[in-house]
Amino acid sequence: MTFSLGGSVLRLRAGLALAWLVVQGSTLPAHAATAPALQQSAATPPGTASNRPPETDSLPAPARLGGAPDLAYAAYQRGYYVTAMREAMKRIEADSGDGPAMTLIGELYAQGLGVKRDAAEAACWYKLAAGNGDRQAIFALGVAELKGVGVPQDRAGAAALFEKAAAQNHPGALYNLGMLAIENNGVTADFPRAAGLFRQAAELGYSDAAYALGLLYRNGTGVEKSDQEAALWIGRAAKDDNVPAEVEYAIMLFNGIGVDKDETAAAKLFLKAAVRNNPVAQNRVARILAAGRGLPKDMVEAMKWHLLASAAGVKDAWLDGELAKLSAADKSALEASLRQYMGN
Repeated sequence: MTFSLGGSVLRLRAGLALAWLVVQGSTLPAHAATAPALQQSAATPPGTASNRPPETDSLPAPARLGGAPDLAYAAYQRGYYVTAMREAMKRIEADSGDGPAMTLIGELYAQGLGVKRDAAEAACWYKLAAGNGDRQAIFALGVAELKGVGVPQDRAGAAALFEKAAAQNHPGALYNLGMLAIENNGVTADFPRAAGLFRQAAELGYSDAAYALGLLYRNGTGVEKSDQEAALWIGRAAKDDNVPAEVEYAIMLFNGIGVDKDETAAAKLFLKAAVRNNPVAQNRVARILAAGRGLPKDMVEAMKWHLLASAAGVKDAWLDGELAKLSAADKSALEASLRQYMGN
């Protein structure tokens, strides 16, 4: 029996093999008979080791002057990358200062779409586009310099580019400046500056920034602690399908932190994140289903989510104990449920 989950096939094979020892009747001991409350936060303050580093944004289609159809970006968004390259080159031949077309070519090389991936070539195109004032290229070049991809690593240069893009209200640049303010070259983090930058980016619709700002309010870091403000910003990010925010906001809903307590709404949000393979959410769904809070009690479905979470590294002694209590019929149903979920 082989299970897979996204890109984590090997890890899950090992984890599920261990978990299935319980299903098949191993002697792992049962643990506490009562389920603890769902109070553990899924989040960490921005800038800690578990936070993802600054990243590039997906390439937005720029507005064309005069309302002319943008054939290059339309082809890119539909997955016709060779056509996108051809149309972008046509535009540059007609206008040597067409920054958005240069940025598009840079993106194609950066991702290896329709062409061989070439970070150095991508950086060259970003630099040309940045020289023509394209804010997305300025930002992308900043990310390249921050990471040393295609160009020598230059954190100071990256920060300068982010400042330039931020001056044009690029939300990703504002967010990255906030992250750099927290890192602050290894000295004391400047959380108040980070909070201000995250707020600017969040108000421009950047969900990662809304989530980060919410965490600052949740912890009272750089801003006055406020569960209500935390719920406001984390909830906004959750509505934008930001998975970590969905998990954190669901925890707040379940426990009534900064928002009216609503176990049913919390359960639905946990489930939404769980089906997107978030292991913390999978663990919370397992607990909810095992306890029958927010969703009807269903031990087979609960153990399915527990096994998936456990295979991804989220261990839970109480749920291990509940798993060991399943009847033979429930174990068979659990195996069938896992097979169906994993598509095998």
